[in-house]
Amino acid sequence: MTDQDQKMQAYWRENIRYLTILLSIWFLVSYGCGILFADVLNQIQIGGFKLGFWFAQQGAIYVFVVLIFVYVSLMNRLDKKYDVDEK
Repeated sequence: MTDQDQKMQAYWRENIRYLTILLSIWFLVSYGCGILFADVLNQIQIGGFKLGFWFAQQGAIYVFVVLIFVYVSLMNRLDKKYDVDEK
């Protein structure tokens, strides 16, 4: 196995780690806050709406959009680290 192959394997391992972490956060927010912990979160209100309902209807979408930008930022740094960025 060449040095370049090892470098690319390390790149993909790090990429998969980022994806796993970010998708876990999205799962916890969308499924956890919107369904599993909804009863507890519904005791808190934002703008007249229960927090569990808010997460199920809008919060998970906002978190997903933020996670997209975080992923783009992480991947840009990762690309530069492994010298596979677009120049």
